[in-house]
Amino acid sequence: MKFQDEYRDRGLVQGLAAAIADEARQLPEPVRLMEVCGTHTMAIAQFGLKSLLPEQVKLVSGPGCPVCVTPVSYIDHAIALSGLPDTVITTFGDLLRVPGSCSSLMAERAKGADVRIVYSALDAVKLATELPEKQVIFLGVGFETTTPTVAAAILAAQQQRLGNFSVLTSHKTMPGPMQALSADPELKIRGYLCPAHVSTVIGSDAYLPLAEKFGIPCVVTGFEPADLLQGVLMLVRQCRAGQARVENQYSRAVTRQGNTKAQELIRHLFEPADAVWRGLGVLPDSGLVLSEAYAAFDAARKFQIELPDASEPAGCRCGEVLTGRIAPADCPLFGTVCSPETPVGACMVSSEGSCSAAWRYGQ
Repeated sequence: MKFQDEYRDRGLVQGLAAAIADEARQLPEPVRLMEVCGTHTMAIAQFGLKSLLPEQVKLVSGPGCPVCVTPVSYIDHAIALSGLPDTVITTFGDLLRVPGSCSSLMAERAKGADVRIVYSALDAVKLATELPEKQVIFLGVGFETTTPTVAAAILAAQQQRLGNFSVLTSHKTMPGPMQALSADPELKIRGYLCPAHVSTVIGSDAYLPLAEKFGIPCVVTGFEPADLLQGVLMLVRQCRAGQARVENQYSRAVTRQGNTKAQELIRHLFEPADAVWRGLGVLPDSGLVLSEAYAAFDAARKFQIELPDASEPAGCRCGEVLTGRIAPADCPLFGTVCSPETPVGACMVSSEGSCSAAWRYGQ
């Protein structure tokens, strides 16, 4: 298949749903499968794919939204930096409305802080060249997909000898949280739909330790309805056979080794570090920080400021949503005080958040 419409063909989708139902009837017990990609979460909700699954197969959302897993302490840090004189904060749009402990970047912008939306880290570098009298800080949030682009921007700033460009990093790597979730017996995860964008960079082989150590099947899938249902079918077949392998449904974009040049770029500028994930706490070596050689571009080191103790919004249960413990509608704030117009938690703010998807598509 070559075209998008082919991956949304009604007959094909219905055939895959029927095949899943046939396989599921032969399962020894019901299974919980988790997608770990914000784009997957949105596509599953948009196309109503959960309604096509039999009762023996439950699909839950995991920590696949980078904005959602970013801790409150990072937002507080960005807000504090926005208060420095002659400083411009640059960020992707989703992060603007994420609540911190006491405010948000949007609220600070309304008070006069110079906070601007950009579409790439290179846009922030360009802004730094245009405003030499300002300190331009880019908010580097994302998984392995985003990190190489930020690395390229830092190298561009270095080449141009820009002393007024830096990055507040909150980059994270995906296999870490999947291992943490697998080790939790209460979650009973029996299979993963692995993140597609991330997998184009790290490759499908990155999930081999997960399958081997925890005995959990992993399937890398694309974003269309046929992709996702075929991925579910592949997982159900593995569960039925008692297997735990890594399979690649998204072979048109993902290879076993991934993008080795992007991996080299990440290793050149960044090094592993412990990272805080909303809902999961501190996960060892699941984050990426700039190495000492690029410390001049690290906003956290460049600007020494005192930060308040971070606190989650009262009543928000985003952390439980992100780990599959509850569905968005199980949070008492969902659809009442928390909506896209007045979001309380990051999962409602982000365009890839589980709560946003559930609200938008009426789940």
